[in-house]
Amino acid sequence: MPDSMSEQLRQDMRCEGLLECFHGLKELDKECFRVLVEADDPLTVDEIADRVDRERSTAYRAVQRLLKTGFIEKNQINYDQGGYYHVYLPTDPSQIADDMQRMLNDWYAKMGQLIQEFEDKYERSETSVSTADR
Repeated sequence: MPDSMSEQLRQDMRCEGLLECFHGLKELDKECFRVLVEADDPLTVDEIADRVDRERSTAYRAVQRLLKTGFIEKNQINYDQGGYYHVYLPTDPSQIADDMQRMLNDWYAKMGQLIQEFEDKYERSETSVSTADR
């Protein structure tokens, strides 16, 4: 990942890059998300772990990160005789895109504020240096 904003703007951004850029998702997280998108039905953590060829606990951590970012949803399935299990499915892509747009707008507003603070700070410094020169 590039270090500076100018480097980020110069690089060729891909859809997958958005998942890293906006949410810091790891390669396994993206792989689990792809598995859920490609699945015909919601999957359990065990099924996800099998499809990404990882231990259940490792897949579970990736699923938890995806839940936290809102990329997937969790549904509870109840057994008739009692008990339950959870299945996971991808969130609607338009909802994810709306969330990323909101996040980008918030970031843009924050950067605008920081730029204004920078300008105010150094404009005052320049004014005070000019006044001291007289």
